[in-house]
Amino acid sequence: MKKKTRNSFAQRILRLFLWCAAGAVALVFAVILLFRFVNPPTSAFMLSYQMSDGGPPLQHEWVPLSEISEWMALAVMASEDQRFPEHHGVDFQAVHKAVSEYQAGEGLRGASTITQQTAKNLFLWNGRNFVRKAIEAGLALAIDALWPKRRILEVYLNIAEFGRGIYGVQAASRAYYGIPAGVLSARQAAQLAAVLPNPKVLSVREPSAYVQERVAWIQRQMGQLSRWGYLDAL
Repeated sequence: MKKKTRNSFAQRILRLFLWCAAGAVALVFAVILLFRFVNPPTSAFMLSYQMSDGGPPLQHEWVPLSEISEWMALAVMASEDQRFPEHHGVDFQAVHKAVSEYQAGEGLRGASTITQQTAKNLFLWNGRNFVRKAIEAGLALAIDALWPKRRILEVYLNIAEFGRGIYGVQAASRAYYGIPAGVLSARQAAQLAAVLPNPKVLSVREPSAYVQERVAWIQRQMGQLSRWGYLDAL
């Protein structure tokens, strides 16, 4: 009798857990679907920055994709994710290559797509542990399924970090160049994209030799992608 009671209790706990998990997944999907149509008022990274001490005031201003220079969209695809129009949120080819290089003794490099970075910046925390990466990948697949590519690009460009307290391309354009994002030149867009891998270390105002090399490389890639009509494919 006691064994039956214990089994019944365990089954109730399991059912409760499954219902809670299903509810959490449904809530996440609902929020992702909402953000397809409603601009996120903030992001997990912005909230984390605002809760930290000692930094300059947060700068952020949302602008629609139509008011962002096409050079900027091209620059982030050239720099961060050249297969963006093709994959479904996660670039499994890039992941396989990164894992193979790691197994061969090379350092573990990131293989995050623009969609994954959008998911991370919007919902998650910074870090490189596999649990967070797995959650990030799941969110990216859901975002790609529910949002068009242009919406993903729009949200990414509006929440990406470009320097301490500087979030979104409009705030970055005004902070570094004194202009709105809609009139960024190809070189200015490449300069902003060049710091995205690590905006807390890499600087737009005082670019290191590494950043300058990245800017030149990004501009070459932008020229190739422009000829291939990447923006037209979105």
